[in-house]
This record gives sequence, structure tokens and C-alpha cells, in this order.
Amino acid sequence: MKISHTSIIGAAFLVVVGCGGNQTSQIAPDAIKPAITTQFTKHDTDDPAIWVNWDNPAESMVIGTDKNIDGALYAFDLQGQIIEDRTVRGLQRPNNVDIEYGLVAGSDTLDIAVTGERITYNMRVFSLPEMTAIDNGGIPMFEGQTGVEQRDLMGVALYKRSSDGAIFAIMGRKTGLTDGSYLWQYRLTGNEDGTVSAVLVRKFGVFSGLKEIEAIAVDNELGYVYYSDEGVGVRKYYADPEMGNEELALFGQADFTEDHEGISIFDSGDGKGFILVSDQQANRFNIYPREGSNGDPHKHELIKSVNVSTIESDGSEVSNVRFNDTFKNGIFVAMSDNKTFQYYRIEDILDSLR
Repeated sequence: MKISHTSIIGAAFLVVVGCGGNQTSQIAPDAIKPAITTQFTKHDTDDPAIWVNWDNPAESMVIGTDKNIDGALYAFDLQGQIIEDRTVRGLQRPNNVDIEYGLVAGSDTLDIAVTGERITYNMRVFSLPEMTAIDNGGIPMFEGQTGVEQRDLMGVALYKRSSDGAIFAIMGRKTGLTDGSYLWQYRLTGNEDGTVSAVLVRKFGVFSGLKEIEAIAVDNELGYVYYSDEGVGVRKYYADPEMGNEELALFGQADFTEDHEGISIFDSGDGKGFILVSDQQANRFNIYPREGSNGDPHKHELIKSVNVSTIESDGSEVSNVRFNDTFKNGIFVAMSDNKTFQYYRIEDILDSLR
């Protein structure tokens, strides 16, 4: 995909207080402004995912979590308006959300949105676009773990294996062991009655033990999973459980102000593109080459840091689809700590990299 060249729009210097934190954040004078900011959620935005309506991309949706014991998965249209009849309320502290396409369940082939309820320790699965629950009320995660925080669900990323179409959910939690088994990977299977089951197939992933792991992202095409070991760096593994548990890369160690957070992957074609990682306390995103550097696919060196108008962003998502006249080349969606999600034109984010 060719990214068109447009000028980066400057923003005035702002000082804001994050709703979820009480800490004061500064928006840089050159921060890129969003094209659209969503309506406010009730409590505390955390993570977005993008569902593409392939028949009519202009009717696509952003699904975003509202993290509270009285939480929700909000459905937004591309104008940032809440779609009330597709918003799922009454969820118990949903944290992150991800989307995958083409799960066979009975006679149907479904697109799904998956989140984790932190209070109940359950994975929740909803069919798209209606956001109908297909999980029999929830699927228990991290069974057999001791201590509340070892089952306190945080990050989730979905992976669809190209060889056979199998779909997996990679789940993270508030804390866990440092023995290389922090993330648990489950294979999702559709049942004849239209519901979904999950079977544990792998435990993997180094954890420093310093803070937590929340942000997880999968590159379906290249077959990698990335996750943020907060305060340490971004770790990279094979997404396919049959490829083994070797850590392929640890990058970004010296590039962040404090926490490594939300990860999203932009596909520019031919296996190339960009990995965008939130430098949370600096209100910016650090950008790395998706294909690696200097012929090494696992060497991801910082290309540039881009200042944005989000406040202490936890989560983000990106797509290269032409959605409408506003988002002709794709969209970048980032959570902001003021109960909103911000929609950016992808060319405004990546313009200076071309």
C-alpha cells in the first residue's frame, strides 16, 4: 500500500490530568491531532480493536473496552458515535479486546471479538457485527493458578494460522511466573450449537517480574506475536504453538520514558510495514520496522517517535483499509485516558517516515 504524503498538523501545548491515573501529562506542541474523537464512555477506556466490514468498509466498527466492574465493550462507528444496540454492557472489568475473522461454528462462519473479564477470570467471546455472546457466559482462563493476580486477565491477542485456519487466543494476566510461561495460548473451536470452546495448547513468554504484561499483538501474515514487558522492552515470539517457545527478539529497551504499552502493526505490503508501540507517559508512539533491519527479521531498531494527542495511551489498533473519504489510506485508533478513543489518518502518523 502506498501512503500518501500530507503535512503533520501541529497542536497547541496542553497540560491535562489523566482520568485513570491522577498523573499530569503534557501534550507536545507538535502533537498530531486526531481526525475524530469518540463519544465518552462511562468509566475508563483501555483498548480498541477494528472490525472491518469487507462488503462496505464505511460501515466498519471500532470495538473498545471500558474498564470497570460495571464495564462494557463499546461499539463505535467511524464517526466516533456509540452504536448502542451493539454495545455490550454489564461486563466485569474488561481490559483488552481483539478481533478475528472466519471462525466456523455449526453452520455459520463468524467474525469474533474476544476480551477478558478481570473480576471473573473468564474469556468472553462475541460474534460480529451484532456482538452476540457465544461463550455460554464465559470460558475460565488460567485454571490451576494460585493467587488472584495470576488469573487477573489483562492482554489478549488473536492469531489465525494460515496453514489450516485454526484460531488461537493468547492471554496475559496481571502477574505470573518468570520461568517462560507468562502467556497462555488457547485454541478456539466452534461448536455445532454455535458456541465457542477453548483448549489450552501452550504456555510461553519470558516475564521480567518488574511490572506487568498488558499489550499483546499478533502479526498473522508473518506469524509473530509481540508483547510489552512494561519498563523493560518489547518481546517477540512465534505465534504458532508448533514453532516452539524461543524468544526471537527483545527490543526498545532504551527508547521509552517509563512504560512500554499498546502495540499495533501496520501492513504496507510485501511483508513490510511498521510496529507502533505506545510510550505511555510521553504521549507518543515509537515506530519500528515490521520487517526488521539490515537483513535481520528480528532486529527492530527505532525509526522515529511520533507525538500524538492521546493521553497516556494503553492500547491501539491500525488498519490499511480504505474506509471512507476521511480514512482513505487506513486508520490508527488509540485509547486516551479521558474516556475516549482517538481516530487518526494513518498518513498523518506515517507521513514523515516515507
